[in-house]
Amino acid sequence: MGLFIILYAMSNIDTAKYKNVAAAMGSIFGSSANLSLLQEGKVIPSPKEKLADQLSRLIETYNYGSSIRLEENERGITIHILDDILFPSGQATLDESSKLVLQRLARVIRALPNDIRIEGHTDNVPINTVRYPSNWHLSVDRALSTAYYLIKEEGIKPDKVSIVGYSEYKPIASNDLPETRALNRRVDIVILK
Repeated sequence: MGLFIILYAMSNIDTAKYKNVAAAMGSIFGSSANLSLLQEGKVIPSPKEKLADQLSRLIETYNYGSSIRLEENERGITIHILDDILFPSGQATLDESSKLVLQRLARVIRALPNDIRIEGHTDNVPINTVRYPSNWHLSVDRALSTAYYLIKEEGIKPDKVSIVGYSEYKPIASNDLPETRALNRRVDIVILK
């Protein structure tokens, strides 16, 4: 019933009625600070917009534009981190420069209440080493190395983190050319809705 009252009150552009409804709703649901901002005609950014803005500023500040990309979709916000900034070819060991990248990202995502999924991806070039007999092994190990660092060193809560390895099976670009194939070698940090 309260919803219909609000909708009716908003359909009639009567400022006095609108302020009264806003004040009443504020007293019922807590602080009326957000409602008063709406009354003043200010737009309140959603948490998703604020997060995307913080991540975009971080990428711009540290010139990560060629190695880190953001994507927003039905799952949430995905941070695509290309392997050139995290791992040497065919390896899953983080060095000091890659830890610095993750440290900077962790400052933004550490306080989020959202679950986070770390996803490892490879291109379609087969690997067969003693340590990594397949791209599956490599993709999982890269996701695990990233997640473990974020949990152990950056204070991301372990109960919010999951990992998955997709090998070559979730490409974001064609594997036909070396420059587009490089886009598929990545770790994705997915901030789930």
